[in-house]
Amino acid sequence: MKHRAVTRRNVVIGIGATAGVAAVGGIALSANASGTEGESGSRSSDALVFDKDDYAELTETITDAAGKNHEVVYHFYKPRDYVTNPSDDTHQSLVVSVPVKIDGKAVDASRAPIILANAVGAYMPSTVAKATGVGQNALEMTGMGAMPSAMPSGIPSGGTGAVNGMVNLAKLALVAGYVSVEPGARGRSLTDASGSYYGTAPAAIVDLKAAVRYVRFNKGRIPGNTDRIVSTGTSAGGAMSALLGASGDSPLYDRHLKEAGAADASDAIFATGTWCPITDLEHADAAYEWNWGANVTQSTGKTVDQAVSKELQSQFAEYQASLKLKGLKGFGPLTARNYDEYLLETYLQPSATKYLAALSDSDRAAYLAENTFITWSDGKAIFTWDDYLTHVGPRKKSAPAFDAFDLSAGENNEFGTGTTKARHFTTYSLRNDTTGLTAKRLDGDLPELLRLMNPMHFIAQHNPRRAKHWWIRLGTSDSDTSLTVSANLAAALNDVGDHVDHEYYWDQGHATNTDPGDFITWVAKITGYKK
Repeated sequence: MKHRAVTRRNVVIGIGATAGVAAVGGIALSANASGTEGESGSRSSDALVFDKDDYAELTETITDAAGKNHEVVYHFYKPRDYVTNPSDDTHQSLVVSVPVKIDGKAVDASRAPIILANAVGAYMPSTVAKATGVGQNALEMTGMGAMPSAMPSGIPSGGTGAVNGMVNLAKLALVAGYVSVEPGARGRSLTDASGSYYGTAPAAIVDLKAAVRYVRFNKGRIPGNTDRIVSTGTSAGGAMSALLGASGDSPLYDRHLKEAGAADASDAIFATGTWCPITDLEHADAAYEWNWGANVTQSTGKTVDQAVSKELQSQFAEYQASLKLKGLKGFGPLTARNYDEYLLETYLQPSATKYLAALSDSDRAAYLAENTFITWSDGKAIFTWDDYLTHVGPRKKSAPAFDAFDLSAGENNEFGTGTTKARHFTTYSLRNDTTGLTAKRLDGDLPELLRLMNPMHFIAQHNPRRAKHWWIRLGTSDSDTSLTVSANLAAALNDVGDHVDHEYYWDQGHATNTDPGDFITWVAKITGYKK
């Protein structure tokens, strides 16, 4: 097929026979748990066929994780719907970027890993509708318009591998020779003309699953290895990435995927990258108080109601015991009584040690002089749990942190329904409601919604189609959630035999990423890919 060359902003545009795949209504398809791909079962499927000739050839200078600039020539496939029955014209679409040349050397990405980089944050919507190149998946914050996605930070500043100082994993994947897929997704703030919320749970995970199905349905048309999809996300996006990995091909989502018009293909992925996941929401309030209950809040400088905090800590002890998890590295059963010791030995002290060991002798001495709670002995950092909490300082959230008594938390909105903006999703907060609600029981649909939004459910069920490779990261100063959330996720995955790479970044807060190059290398290792 011949293409017409068009000059625009120093790029060459390749225009195929069609201008992209139009969204159409009609027959919606159910999930194919066997993972069969590439066959159209109806006119609805035909509408989801990827046009491999409809791309623009772009050239960008992209900075890799080491801070080195590279000239990357790539094919950019403009936004196209990944479902046949989208809720609006903005969110349920994706873009694809495929490397062609890097520093003048041809790249064959036909078998490259596919990085599925979501931009979900705070359970808000994200969109690629206006994207004209790689790395432009935008997070929509109410009253602020579309913003660059809150991907993990930590990339060296000044390069185009970063967006406002934040790591852009879609760009880092591209410069590494991988295929980048960036899906938009519905979020909790979206309402229709009647005022009904249509982006609340489980919309975001349904959309990301539909995006995976679209990619796998187009095996042989979309460049890249559709059996090597690696999901990435941060914060709520990290929760979605973890959930995507844990719940592959679960029939619990079939009804929602059918309504959206998802492709008839598997939604299982190969591996998951998750940074500071805000997940396990029905137990997050209890975990938060176990971790941060004694710390003052940033907003008031005072501790939260200690009666509430103690009640929630008691709930955490019961929940943790019910999980029957064992710690990594042979630690043994994890309980509320020994979890501080586990975090210290397994994550916090090793994190501080790694950080301090990388400093020059003079910088290390200066840091230790400012942080006298740390004992530096035989090249290892040693400190107590209480001193660590003091070091972190004020907590970010009040109590309860996620299911607020006054329904003011973003997660309350995430479980809204119809024209009801926010709902309680824990019995404890419902019974302590301060908005005048009289109900004493949670709405009947909430137990199922909570299952659909929690990766721990699918791991406990030993879902055979879950991802088997996991990269989990969290900052040690991140009080957006409890440290136990990601640690429990890692322990649960380890208990079922998955490969887990889990570390904490010392002195780093929410949405940080200080080792993006290691992640890119890890992807190559687990997928067996060589450029």
